[in-house]
Amino acid sequence: NSKIKQVASARFGVTSQYLVSAEEIQIKLAQGAKPGEGGQLPGSKVYPWIAKTRHSTTGVGLISPPPHHDIYSIEDLAELIYDLKNANRAARINVKLVSEAGVGTIAAGVAKAGAQVILVSGYDGGTGAAPRTSIQNAGLPWELGIAETHQTLILNGLRTRVRIESDSKLLSGRDVAVSCMLGAEEFGFGTSLLMAEGCVMMRVCNLDTCPMGICTQNPELRKNFKGRPEYIVRYLTFVAQELREYMAKLGVRTMDELVGRTDLLRVRPAAGRAAKLDLEAILHNPAIENLNVHCEPKDSYDFHLERTPDMRVLMKKFKLSSTAPQTVSLEVSNTDRAFGSILGSEITRRYGSALPDDTYTVRCTGAGGQSFGAFIPKGLTLELVGESNDYMGKGLSGGKIILRPPQTPGYKPEENIIAGNVALYGATGGRAFVSGVAGERFCVRNSGATAVVEGVGDHGCEYMTGGTVVVLGPTGKNFAAGMTGGVAYVLDEAWDFYQRVNKETVSLQAVEHKHDVAALKELIKEHVEATGSPRGREILDHFAEYLPKFKKVLPYDYDRMLRTIASMEERGLDGEQAQIEAFYAQQKQ
Repeated sequence: NSKIKQVASARFGVTSQYLVSAEEIQIKLAQGAKPGEGGQLPGSKVYPWIAKTRHSTTGVGLISPPPHHDIYSIEDLAELIYDLKNANRAARINVKLVSEAGVGTIAAGVAKAGAQVILVSGYDGGTGAAPRTSIQNAGLPWELGIAETHQTLILNGLRTRVRIESDSKLLSGRDVAVSCMLGAEEFGFGTSLLMAEGCVMMRVCNLDTCPMGICTQNPELRKNFKGRPEYIVRYLTFVAQELREYMAKLGVRTMDELVGRTDLLRVRPAAGRAAKLDLEAILHNPAIENLNVHCEPKDSYDFHLERTPDMRVLMKKFKLSSTAPQTVSLEVSNTDRAFGSILGSEITRRYGSALPDDTYTVRCTGAGGQSFGAFIPKGLTLELVGESNDYMGKGLSGGKIILRPPQTPGYKPEENIIAGNVALYGATGGRAFVSGVAGERFCVRNSGATAVVEGVGDHGCEYMTGGTVVVLGPTGKNFAAGMTGGVAYVLDEAWDFYQRVNKETVSLQAVEHKHDVAALKELIKEHVEATGSPRGREILDHFAEYLPKFKKVLPYDYDRMLRTIASMEERGLDGEQAQIEAFYAQQKQ
């Protein structure tokens, strides 16, 4: 179980359990070998055990968005940092940047946003799955990024708030010493450790054909793996020994004494065009008198989590030692961010996902703040009478969210927005019932949650890989872009949904199969029971009239794989074995 857990743009496998088990959570804003690009895992590499970990479907390709869709500014980053801190109060929050011109300015914003560690990754970072053009042309050396970040943080009085980490082809004790003298305090090793385990840099990581059995899920190729943990221990011991020798030569006793000591560095004479490079800016020392040039824990950002409703009210009123159903009622305001996340994290620590639904219920009135119900686990239900801001149900991990207007709202709920943008981003499980319209990017990267809503903005169900979504109203444009799994049922009363859906990866079908009809009707029934939705009740009362207006959105590859798995089960294979045989059958086609 890794101590450092990463939160990237696709949020694959980011559950409440995943977060509470971490000692450090790293937000990957960029990757050195392919900054600004999303990733793509071809279906040929999505083995059944990979699909289970990523909450996706065996043999179906996975697409990662280029950006984090809940980060469009430093303020948004501050919100994500705050959300993750609520999801695991004990974890350090690390933000990964890439070395580039101006990274210092970005790092200053990241420090103000509350990050505790800033990782600056160089262009040399190893990922054989990155496009060759990106590896050769994007990013800058880590030396430039570390120096700029360290200097900018000092000049802005922020250096003592955060630790700086460097990585990308750190190979020796000398590399660590140079990185430290430029300003880094922590050091990441990746490529060199793979080489110690036997990697021969074939750069076929994306093809599942690694001859050394390292970057492959192929059982036959994995037999070639000869690496042992002792090889890494021995290698890092030699790196540490070389670092000690350099420290002795420089006359420093601790790493803290070495941080930012650019006066101990000299530019190596070079020939040809390299001699014309002016590297003095890298060696500039902006140290201000009586100001520390390394992190001081006492200066770290204070999130004031003790002021949250979770800590002031919920953690005191709920008896988490008991699994008897309990209910708490309170008012919320739009300043109550990540409501329910701390309570959810404590439930996860105690019970994992073993609790039945509605064990702990919170009934709220008012305006929910950003990230209402983020990462809440199974057993926790949040009911909100009012409205919710952006990111509602972010990373939903089995919990239930019910959002509805007051009983006499004075307007038609199905025509008014009640939930903000990017609701249910990266949800992996649970249920959400929204009596009203949601904003843009509803259920982006949903990989297991079930949701019913009465209208959505642009880019609904984008990059979705699992779960079920029912839309009882109009959608915006670009619906289902990059969707490779799960299913959506959309009510198309205006008969214009065909123009609004992105048909690159999905097909549109009538809802005719009895299984689909029963599933759709049952979800609308649950929606009405949970929210009292007039819209849902109208559709149920005249279901035969509305049914022909529903469209089923189903991804091509997902449909094909489900059919193959079903055929294997008809041959007598059980669930897991059927998936494995279906996976290999797809590879032969």
